[in-house]
Amino acid sequence: MNEHAKSAVYQPLHRVSLYGAKRVITAAQDEARRHHWHISVAVVDNSGHLVAFEKDDQAIGISIEVAWQKARTAALLQAPSKEFEDFINNGHPSFLGTPGVTPLEGGVPLQVAGKIIGAVGISGAHGANDSLVAKIAATAVNNEDSRDE
Repeated sequence: MNEHAKSAVYQPLHRVSLYGAKRVITAAQDEARRHHWHISVAVVDNSGHLVAFEKDDQAIGISIEVAWQKARTAALLQAPSKEFEDFINNGHPSFLGTPGVTPLEGGVPLQVAGKIIGAVGISGAHGANDSLVAKIAATAVNNEDSRDE
């Protein structure tokens, strides 16, 4: 089978590893602690499936599900969840019926070499603060000492 035929049959998987997910969670919790925020952090693969999760002992209960859904939204839309929230807030409420997405900011895709490998979702620091933590955490997959798995 030639290379073109092979590429038509399958594509290589590019998704965040458990190692990468743990790095993202550590970066998120470190940033949240600097601000005395109590958060939940969810990291999903590029299909929106949970890879790793961590909840600060003092984070509120609803933050568990919200963090995961924000991450899932960013992974499935391949864009920050805030873009979907803005879309709804700017006069497109019918998109609230889109299955499997949560229009709340705080979910950010994870990218390596231009490929979306997953997403991180933050809940508990509220709105723009969730996004701030998520953006900082997302950079953890691109740090110099990251490794391919």
